[in-house]
Amino acid sequence: MSAVDATSPVISVIVVSADSGPMLRECIYGVLGFSIPLEVLLIDNGSSDGIPQAIGRGRESDHRLKIIYNHKNLGFGPAVNRAAAQARGQTLLILNPDCMITESELQRLLEILSKEPKAGLLGAVVCDEKGVPDSASYRRDPVLQRALTTLFKRNDEGVNIGGPMPDHVVEAEAVSGALMLMPRRVFEWLNGFDEAYFLHCEDLDLCRRVRDAGWRVLLAGDVRVLHGKGGSSRHRPVFVSYHKHRGMWRWFRKFDPAAQRPLVAGTVWLGLWSHFLLQIPGQLFRMAKR
Repeated sequence: MSAVDATSPVISVIVVSADSGPMLRECIYGVLGFSIPLEVLLIDNGSSDGIPQAIGRGRESDHRLKIIYNHKNLGFGPAVNRAAAQARGQTLLILNPDCMITESELQRLLEILSKEPKAGLLGAVVCDEKGVPDSASYRRDPVLQRALTTLFKRNDEGVNIGGPMPDHVVEAEAVSGALMLMPRRVFEWLNGFDEAYFLHCEDLDLCRRVRDAGWRVLLAGDVRVLHGKGGSSRHRPVFVSYHKHRGMWRWFRKFDPAAQRPLVAGTVWLGLWSHFLLQIPGQLFRMAKR
């Protein structure tokens, strides 16, 4: 590693862990294998699996890696904000611990970000192990009408954009929070993630605020990144589901015009939390079968 790499990272890669499992090691080691001048900030939300500590021991001589330990789970957005405050790169890559990006994919994303005017946030098409794209890679704001359209599987405009994923750069309302590339100045201008979200929907919130501030949210349709959907969600499904519903309620209250109508807001609140409660028996049953 050269002195330039150690002191002048082009990009700061931020990974949040919370009992994320073995894929965390694969994610971190993969990024550290790149030749791009970078730093990796692994911020751990009180994991008990010992993997962040093992990564630290295995890479203790690599000054590109910094591990930040939280004594409890602060939530995704707050953890990213704390890591970003210590970042030195002028570009931030916010990467899920189960997201396996290659160097060529990252190079392509950096190239797009440098060429696209007013680009504030760039995402990629995240895919499962079979190469099937996640519909969350390319979506619209989840305003009430669209959410209902998606829920009842109508053919009108829903949250997810139907049809094949684009194979080129397109403008989007929202991209997947599994991988987000941003100029650090944009992230700082927006004061980072809204820390009132704990887990889920903070990515939708950030995309919306990027657009509201006059920057563009883009999807690199020609960049396909493996997303394993690992650890934390499988181990604590009720916990994750609770915060997902809580996040949806916050997004609705902040951005959906329908939230200004008390009767509609009350109905949405009742529907969200009824949906959460109805899911719990199935989640507990699936956990018991493992």
